[in-house]
Amino acid sequence: MSQIFLDTGKVIPVTVIGKISEDLTADMENKPVYIVGISKGKGFAGGMKRWHFSGGPATGGQSTKPRAPGSIGSQTPGRVRKGKKMAGRLGGDRVTIKGLKIVRVMPDQKQLMVSGPVPGARNSKITIELK
Repeated sequence: MSQIFLDTGKVIPVTVIGKISEDLTADMENKPVYIVGISKGKGFAGGMKRWHFSGGPATGGQSTKPRAPGSIGSQTPGRVRKGKKMAGRLGGDRVTIKGLKIVRVMPDQKQLMVSGPVPGARNSKITIELK
């Protein structure tokens, strides 16, 4: 990410998107867009990182499980229900960011500047949908 300073002194955080395959025109500036991409994968993560669980108490007899998720349910139905928040793979999901605008178009370099963040790692593929 980078930033642009307007004539009024306002700072706009932007993301530079390069290698645009379509024809770019200056008419696209200030148009709202949706950006769709694949979020960064973080591998196998525990409950605290994946779901923001609070963990166990820091004192009062706590010994070896300060980051454990705790109880996962009652005796009935005697199984783990679908969708239970537990440890597992984090990231690598399709993410849509709404409410972004095209701040600047650079057709000679085939680049766009979009206000705000864009999902995914550097040089990953994204889809830009004009709203």
